[in-house]
Amino acid sequence: MPYGPTPETSTASTSAAAPRIVSPARRPRTAPGSPPGRPARAARALRHASPALLAYAAVRLFGALVFALWARSEHRDVWHLLAESWDCDWYLRIAGQGYAHTLGTQVDANNLAFFPLHPLLIRAGSVLVPEPRGAVGLAIAVGCSFLAAWGMFAVGDHLYGRRTGVLLAALWGSLPVALVQWMGYTESLFTALTAWSLYAVLTGRWVWAGALAALAGLTRPTGVALAAAVSLTALLTLLRRCRPMRRGEVTRLLLGALLAPLGWLSYVGWVGFRLGRWDGYFAVQKLWHNEWDGGVGTWRTVRDLLSAKGPQLFLIMVTATLLASVALFVLSVGDRQPLPLLVFTGLLLLIVLGSKGVYFPRARFLLPGFPLLLPLAAALARARPHVAVTVMVTAAVTSAAFGGHMLLAWMGPP
Repeated sequence: MPYGPTPETSTASTSAAAPRIVSPARRPRTAPGSPPGRPARAARALRHASPALLAYAAVRLFGALVFALWARSEHRDVWHLLAESWDCDWYLRIAGQGYAHTLGTQVDANNLAFFPLHPLLIRAGSVLVPEPRGAVGLAIAVGCSFLAAWGMFAVGDHLYGRRTGVLLAALWGSLPVALVQWMGYTESLFTALTAWSLYAVLTGRWVWAGALAALAGLTRPTGVALAAAVSLTALLTLLRRCRPMRRGEVTRLLLGALLAPLGWLSYVGWVGFRLGRWDGYFAVQKLWHNEWDGGVGTWRTVRDLLSAKGPQLFLIMVTATLLASVALFVLSVGDRQPLPLLVFTGLLLLIVLGSKGVYFPRARFLLPGFPLLLPLAAALARARPHVAVTVMVTAAVTSAAFGGHMLLAWMGPP
């Protein structure tokens, strides 16, 4: 059964300020005895989502154009920056040479810290397509960014309506570090898997939700947050059922709950087996200074930045993104977002803010937390058109400026 409000809250959920749960009756009808095939349903869904995909493409193309012109003016290699720099190079080397066999002692050097799905896709793509691995990695990122935009449109449309879904996708493409979505990084792949897994939960497709969460767990360490959201929601749905369930429904719920964490657990377990120690993966992360300290390190960094004279602009943006994300999570709780969205974004924030690792990539780490943007998208959907247009244009211009600054002025990893 689709995940939705309880009977006593269903009236409130149809208001303008709260999510609305769309029943299966909302789907397009066909003549009895002639159900549409999957290609026809997919084409209809794509047409329905086309405004969101076009809006997303517009803001990202604008950002990419600004970046390309800026890079050209400074005689910088656009291709290298987008497809082969920083973490892109790590994934390309894993795709070509595989993983390390030992832990070692060198800091920031063990590639077992990087999860395997993206390099596996790069390797498979380079076998099928006679192109450099960098081109394959970049194509995967760009393609998955549109799948991610489509998935978050589906979530926004399901909960608040089509206009909110369109604005949600456009806002995600207008974030300050959105240029990463079109780099050879894992954020687009992970966000696409996350968006469609959460949509599957909201619509009661538990096996799909678990399978996609498992793939997300093979993509990034924060896949554990999505796995927890899917599994917890499935188990609570089973425990709180208000009517007897058929055996098939119970089986799908349990299967989804069991599948969700398998990707993350499999990779962490494999690293431990490869290194010959049960905490192998966490030992690797320690070499990368990625340890959880409950947010003490993050607080100290924020405090030092706020008290410093002339802090770097990129770090100011990262700090502002973290503070805004916390505020948006509070708004999401106040809006009574569905449980799976709150569990995912809450755990994502807990992981990102609670780590004492490097500070500068924190805004990038929060890119998959698109449900945090739902309060903004819903508010813009209710606003007058000229207000929504002004906000979106400002966001797109700001994103383009920060994207160029991130890769051309910051001079460090995004």
